[in-house]
Amino acid sequence: MPAPNSISADKLARLTGTPSAPILIDLREGAASTIPGARWRDPKTAADWGKALGGAAAVAFDQDGGASAAAAAAVLRTAGIDAETLYGGFASWKAAALPIVRLDHLPPAKDDGRTWWITRARPKVDRIACPWLIRRFVDPDARILFVPPADVLSVAAELGAEPFDISADGVFWSHRGERCTFDTMIEAFGLDGFPPLAQLAAIVRGADTDQLATAPEASGLLAVSLGLSRLYANDHEQLDAGMLIYDALYRWCRDAQGETHDWASHRPAGVKVEA
Repeated sequence: MPAPNSISADKLARLTGTPSAPILIDLREGAASTIPGARWRDPKTAADWGKALGGAAAVAFDQDGGASAAAAAAVLRTAGIDAETLYGGFASWKAAALPIVRLDHLPPAKDDGRTWWITRARPKVDRIACPWLIRRFVDPDARILFVPPADVLSVAAELGAEPFDISADGVFWSHRGERCTFDTMIEAFGLDGFPPLAQLAAIVRGADTDQLATAPEASGLLAVSLGLSRLYANDHEQLDAGMLIYDALYRWCRDAQGETHDWASHRPAGVKVEA
């Protein structure tokens, strides 16, 4: 049973990858992998984190649920942050075979503590799906830049941003054969074995590569994506709206597929429905 001011791995797993996830703080310096959405912080600087967290709930974890996580969470609570520790630390998460993000392909953070990513303007499918994956599972604070296609590589070099979803020599994050950039990302970050994301990847691939038979939901995603691209002239406003679409698809893939719906599915008890 979790100790006071702590959360179990299975309860935290239900929150990760969703908009309501707490801020996850990994205190293990130099770790090769982490919990989805976690960011590393030096435990010695915990007193300085309060302002950056903006009052959001937080979960701090070390390797095995030791004193460093308890100390960081205690300091955060003095700043008014609803802070907990992960019961059993990263070891408990790993022992439960929950999704783990590999960090070997993660670009280094810039001076603002965020990873910077850059792609072509006027996104449709892959260029919304990939930022969603990055922000929900890899770096919640990631900065996403949209520029004209001809400028992606030059601006990437100028700013030190990571290019994605562009076909060019030396670009790692791109299509590979019939698989799209979203596929590349979930594989590189070690998330392809997580069934909800694997299913979401099939939907994205079908919509992005005109292989609509790949998944029944691909046609719907394509329709919604093209509609969003016409609703928004501002790429970042479109990304914000698209995040909600992928949040909903992810939750459907994760835990809503067993539910059906028709016009009578949610009628009040005792109400007779005519044939």
